[in-house]
This record gives sequence, C-alpha cells and structure tokens, in this order.
Amino acid sequence: MRTTNLLALLSALSISFAFASSPALSAAQCGNASWYALTSRTASGERMNPSAMTAAHRSLPFGTKVKVTNKRNGKSVVVRINDRGPFIRGRVIDLSKAAARELGFVRSGHTAICLARV
Repeated sequence: MRTTNLLALLSALSISFAFASSPALSAAQCGNASWYALTSRTASGERMNPSAMTAAHRSLPFGTKVKVTNKRNGKSVVVRINDRGPFIRGRVIDLSKAAARELGFVRSGHTAICLARV
C-alpha cells in the first residue's frame, strides 16, 4: 500500500512539474499582438465583448490572467483569456478593443508586446 501511495504521489508531482515548467505558462512570451472586436461567441462559449479586458491565446487555459505590456510605450494591462488565436504567424495574442485602447495601439492595429502570467 505504501509503495502504491508513493508512486501515485511521485506521478502527481511529475505531472505538476511538467505543467509548471511549460514555457507557455510560466515564462514571459514576447511577439506581436493585434486586436479584434467581433460579436460572435468565443471558443470558451461566452459572447465576445469588445469592452471587456479579454484576449485570445493559442494554448493558455481559459480564465488565465496575463499582464500584457506594449514594448513601444511601456503601458500594461491585465486581460483574461477567453478565446483561441491568433492564427497569424508572429502574433502571440489577440486582444479586445478595450485592451488595445489601454495599450495605445488601436489605430495601428498591432504592436510589439510581452506577456506574463499573473
């Protein structure tokens, strides 16, 4: 019985370590961001709200909060992942229009950013 419990514990720890060491979840990720303002449903099932502080990311779990910093002006915002994307090479996140406005890049449509899990 003790051996079985120890094996189960070691297995759980190795799984936890694998998730914690995943670069998409623990390290800062830099690249380009764009914004979108649709009124359709997101991949998480909620309706897209251009006024909310939300974003699309390819792999972060829904509900994850990330701090996104505009590398061109230093402005930052915290957004919640509720959708999947972006599907354009070189882009790491698609932000709601409200988040893009806070970061100061609505007019240009895209900007260089870094993001980190909060």
